[in-house]
Amino acid sequence: MDGSKLYKIAVIPGDGTGPEVIKQGKKVLEAAGHKYNIGFEFTDYDFGGERYLRTKETLPDSAIEELKKFKAIYLGAIGHPDVPPGVLEVGILLKLRFSLDQYINLRPVKLYPDIDCPLKSKGPEDIDFIVVRENTGGIYTGKGGIEKKGTPDEVATQMMIYERYKVDRCLKYAFNLARARKEEGKPGKLTLVHKTNVLTYVGDLWYRAFTEMAGKFSDVKTDYNHVDAACMWMVKNPEWYDVIVTSNLFGDIITDLGAMIQGGMGIAAGGNINPGGTSMFEPIGGSAPKYTGKNVINPLAAIEAGRMMLKHLGKMEAAKSIEEAVAYTCTKIESLSAGKMGYSTSEIGDMVSGYISGI
Repeated sequence: MDGSKLYKIAVIPGDGTGPEVIKQGKKVLEAAGHKYNIGFEFTDYDFGGERYLRTKETLPDSAIEELKKFKAIYLGAIGHPDVPPGVLEVGILLKLRFSLDQYINLRPVKLYPDIDCPLKSKGPEDIDFIVVRENTGGIYTGKGGIEKKGTPDEVATQMMIYERYKVDRCLKYAFNLARARKEEGKPGKLTLVHKTNVLTYVGDLWYRAFTEMAGKFSDVKTDYNHVDAACMWMVKNPEWYDVIVTSNLFGDIITDLGAMIQGGMGIAAGGNINPGGTSMFEPIGGSAPKYTGKNVINPLAAIEAGRMMLKHLGKMEAAKSIEEAVAYTCTKIESLSAGKMGYSTSEIGDMVSGYISGI
């Protein structure tokens, strides 16, 4: 498009239904781009299960250097039934997060209109918060080991390790996000979720850092929950939350709970953010191999991931247009579940992009 802002986006369609949902996500991004004078140059990469089965290669180091040249990565799904669990997840997803220093995992938890919520009497006005999960530290770094494996005396250790700078940069991002949401009319409240009563070393580090940084953000309300209490309150009173900040392990757990209270994996999207580098955006639901090629999988989570990418790129109006189109589409479909939507995968993509284009 002449005169448009051009963004170079790396695309990893991935496994199973990943290519199908990414196709619809691209369609919606291009509709928003056409409306708001934004251009996209997509470059596809075949990293995933099929490539691994052919070559025994997950993600070569040379690919990391190449991907650093892009502003963002748009990911479909990783996971193949013929590849042992953990191979692709560690070799592609975790390698990308760590190598590209995507130290923020961002997970919006938003209930759209007319979507069934498992929580009695809760509606869209009650469920609209964001979880900021630290994404490159903690127990996921794999420090530890096994001694006397396979014997009755076997001992396994896996350590939760956090450097202060990793905690501080995650907290700073979360405080700034809460401040930005306040400017948008949200509560502007940040809740730290941890387990300080048991994790007396790592929990103490997070809590002290949180308290100290709160002094620099006097306009942001603050709160603290133990992670088990947060799981309880997310179900009982989700309206209490605006922005949650937490460590890697706890964030992994509570964001799946968040996906369920917003209606399910069919609408849940996430971002792996490096504020100064290459970020990655993806639907959360996985590759769903049993639905591959049937044109029945729900693409809304991938479309939401595209919306998050646009917002990250600073294209607020275009991102808002996708949000409004998704909200409209949610009032038309019968369910978020694959095969039960009342529309095909491609028809959902057409509905969202058509709403943006005014068709």
